Amino acid sequence: MAAGAFLCAPAHVGMNQMQLDPAQIGKAFLVLFAVIDIVGGIPLILQVRQKAGRIYPLRATLVSLGIMVTFLFVGEGILRVVGVDVRSFAVAGSLVLFFIALEMTLGIRLFKEDTSAPGLPSDDPKVYSIVPLAFPVIAGAGTITTILSLRAEYASVNILAAIVLNMGPVLLVLFLTNRIERLLGRVGLIVIRKAFGVILLAISVKLFTGNITYLFPVR
Repeated sequence: MAAGAFLCAPAHVGMNQMQLDPAQIGKAFLVLFAVIDIVGGIPLILQVRQKAGRIYPLRATLVSLGIMVTFLFVGEGILRVVGVDVRSFAVAGSLVLFFIALEMTLGIRLFKEDTSAPGLPSDDPKVYSIVPLAFPVIAGAGTITTILSLRAEYASVNILAAIVLNMGPVLLVLFLTNRIERLLGRVGLIVIRKAFGVILLAISVKLFTGNITYLFPVR
C-alpha cells in the first residue's frame, strides 16, 4: 500500500488488517445487503429466468463473489494508478449510495443500468446466469462502489467476511425466487425495499460525514 493511502486510513484499519472484528463484519454485511438488494431484485430475477428459460444460482453466486472479491483487493490499486485516494472515493461513493437509497425509498429511477445481453442467445441460461444476473444485477456498479468505499472504514478481512456472508442470502433467494415472491407478495417486497432504503440513506450520510472531514480538515 502506498504511504499516502496508508496515512489516510484509520489506525484500526491499517494496524488490524488481518483481525476479524464481528462489529465491522456486521456493519459491512448490512451495508452490502442493502446495496445488493437481492430481495428487491426478485422481479428482475424472474424476468431474466423467463427470458433464459432457467438460471444457475450457484454459478451466478460464485461469479458475483469473484467480481466483488477482485475489486476489494485490486480496486484500491486501480485508484492509486489514477491518482485517487480511498477517502476521496469514499466521499464519491457515499453520494452514489445516497441516490441509490433515494431510489429504494421513493420508488423513483435515477440510474439506468443496461441489464440486457446484446448478441447473446436467449436459449443459453448459463450465459444469462452471468450476464446480466451476476453482473450487473447482483455485483453491479453500486455494489462495487460500496466495497471500495468501505475500505476507508473497515479492515479488508472484515469486508471479505461480509461479502462471503452476503452470498448466503443471494444463493437462497436465487433458489427460492418464486416461493419468496408468493410468500411476501408485491406489497411485501416494496415494504422491505423501502425499509432497507432508509437504512442505506443513513449509512450513506455517515460515510460522507466520516470521510469529508479528512479531505477538508478544520483548522
